Amino acid sequence: MATRKIVQVGDELLRKKSKPVKDFDEDLWQLLDDMRESMYKNDGMGLAAPQVGVLRRAIVIDVNGMFAELINPVIVAQEGEDIEEEGCLSVGSFHGRVKRPYKITVKACDRYGYPFTLTGEKYLARCICHEVDHLDGVLFIDKTLDKDKYFGKK
Repeated sequence: MATRKIVQVGDELLRKKSKPVKDFDEDLWQLLDDMRESMYKNDGMGLAAPQVGVLRRAIVIDVNGMFAELINPVIVAQEGEDIEEEGCLSVGSFHGRVKRPYKITVKACDRYGYPFTLTGEKYLARCICHEVDHLDGVLFIDKTLDKDKYFGKK
């Protein structure tokens, strides 16, 4: 395993849409292992492959001691509403409130290509939504209710 550099806001790579993972091989496993190590080293709860410079649909999360790898994740159901503060390893010290679903269900594959479904509430749902947004080139600063704190008043 190796720690990878976290791509920072301003790098156009973070605004690109990631491609689906097709090969569930040792290269993917190394990427996932490196992402996990990089996430922990930077005190994160989640990390998406674009944040380490790889445009593939892969995320790792660790919420309340539950670690998961989600390859080609698709949110298939959502309900409720929750507004909480978020931060991001690619954004720096800014934190802002974001409205997300309270509960989501996501379909994904594990590192070996086996499909699974995961349902999560509150912080787990928030973390998955945040990381899936990264796969589509969306940052939480695009959705924050505190835009004036980040972008300044106009």
